Amino acid sequence: MQTENKYIGDDKFVKMLEHYHCETPLSVIKMRFAGALCSPNLDLRPSDVISSFWPEGRSPRLETKEEADLFFKFFMGLWDEIFHQVKQNKVKLPSVKYSQNNLQEACALRYAEVELGFVEGFWGGKKDLKIPAYLAEVIDSLSDIALVYNKLEKKLDSIEKLAEIKTTLEHTDAMAEKTISFIIENSVLPRIESLQRVVN
Repeated sequence: MQTENKYIGDDKFVKMLEHYHCETPLSVIKMRFAGALCSPNLDLRPSDVISSFWPEGRSPRLETKEEADLFFKFFMGLWDEIFHQVKQNKVKLPSVKYSQNNLQEACALRYAEVELGFVEGFWGGKKDLKIPAYLAEVIDSLSDIALVYNKLEKKLDSIEKLAEIKTTLEHTDAMAEKTISFIIENSVLPRIESLQRVVN
């Protein structure tokens, strides 16, 4: 599993994403990597996940072998970073302080992190994966949790009870993290050492 690539850090990584015109937020990339590492789709390769961060047909053109090597080295540094979080069962949603000014934006990002990040990474492009019934129910419940953010985002302009909304969002964050932790503990950790993924 180890690629021996050190993560370059959030600030430098965001600059790299900007350089390659990647519109997928870093927090969504991290959660999709986490979902992919937890995926029962063992044919899923890191390169498949990386290419999913750009719309189809708009992946960056890597002009030289050196550029391609560096590009994947940076991504695999983040992949290894997330692998350590999965192995320790410490996958967390990015910290956010909910305020009157950022509620809609935060809800939209949270939906993307949970549904377009972890859940999409988990399925790895295959919705017909054969998985235990309990695991299918749990991943479906995670999609239901993501919908809470989606529905709140659309209602926020008509809601005045900020404290109540913040409490709901914090509770929803906790539920999402507990669900991901359950998936890791019961479906991933028992087979963690066999998770061999390489860039190819």
